[in-house]
Amino acid sequence: MIPLNQNLNSLKRSSIRRYTNMARETEDCAMLTIGEPDLDTPENIKAAAIAAIAGNQTHYAPNQGTIALRQAVADYETARGNETKPENVLITIGACHALFTALLGILNPGEEVIVPTPGFLLYDSIATVAGAKAVPLDISKTGFQITKEALDACITEKTKAIIINSPCNPTGTVFSRESLENVKQAILGKPVFLIVDNVYNQLSFTDCPDLSLDDALKEQTILCQSFSKPWAMTGWRVGYLTCPDYVMDRLLLLSASEITAVPTFIQNAAMEALKTDPAPMREIYRKRRDYVCRRLDEMGLNYPKPEGAFYVFVDISRFGLNSEEFCTRMIREGKLAVVPGSCFGAEGYIRLSYCYSDGELQRGLDRLEAFISTLEGGKT
Repeated sequence: MIPLNQNLNSLKRSSIRRYTNMARETEDCAMLTIGEPDLDTPENIKAAAIAAIAGNQTHYAPNQGTIALRQAVADYETARGNETKPENVLITIGACHALFTALLGILNPGEEVIVPTPGFLLYDSIATVAGAKAVPLDISKTGFQITKEALDACITEKTKAIIINSPCNPTGTVFSRESLENVKQAILGKPVFLIVDNVYNQLSFTDCPDLSLDDALKEQTILCQSFSKPWAMTGWRVGYLTCPDYVMDRLLLLSASEITAVPTFIQNAAMEALKTDPAPMREIYRKRRDYVCRRLDEMGLNYPKPEGAFYVFVDISRFGLNSEEFCTRMIREGKLAVVPGSCFGAEGYIRLSYCYSDGELQRGLDRLEAFISTLEGGKT
């Protein structure tokens, strides 16, 4: 056997997919695992792509993205307070590609990126591929907020970046102004990047402070965004990043070598999405959140109340099972699949997704209630 890139040796398949597959292989198993909207892409967005195909917009796009979409993104970001020029926008294959390009572009072997935990473990995987190290910043014991003391303990001379995701996957919590001020003071003027993963920003149910809007950090900030969540466009695979000129100069070359460019007709659909108000979808998720939280309260389960996105991070520590044991048994015995907290770097929790239909949510929560009743009855 010929040796491969040793940085890939520690990579593992996503537990989200693993438990979803287990559910699909189990007869009559309800699923509340994947963070994929059950809603369809709005008709006007689909029509924009169809019209672009009919108009033969099926040729290579510029590596950085069409000027029309980059201008639309720049206008959109500027309108929300993040002054942006088209030349500072890179169109990507979703936020995952944006994050991969950003982190691979800035991290050198041996450098460190701070990741608030629980968090999306893709960040760790990308750091590993880059030969760098993800440093977990445990926020589970501080109300899922970032304290100065905990952050200071993570910073070393090797720190190259910190990632902020708010509202957060998997908790749905929003970082407070105090949390973000702690981040700002820790990195301002230092050779440390701020990576803002804003994929759930438009699905916030409350005031959502955003550090990417802080002009003082402009030259240190890389913003990653996706069209997937707010407009139910997961399968379209389109997103963008914004960054300073000196960063774009290098990231554009990296992205061009990875993907060449995002398909032209998909970029037309993305332009239409930016004109489309995501509020109706957000209100659907808000109502689902309220239903799920009411049911969990009735079951006596604890969780940080979601302030955005479409996840609840439920504390299951009282049942005496680790999260993988809990989830595996619930699939086999309770016919319900959710995701173990260990997938996000936090033991003693499960992540429940509520971007499913009302009927599927009711079915899933009924099964969760029945399963924990068996555990409380001593059948462990």
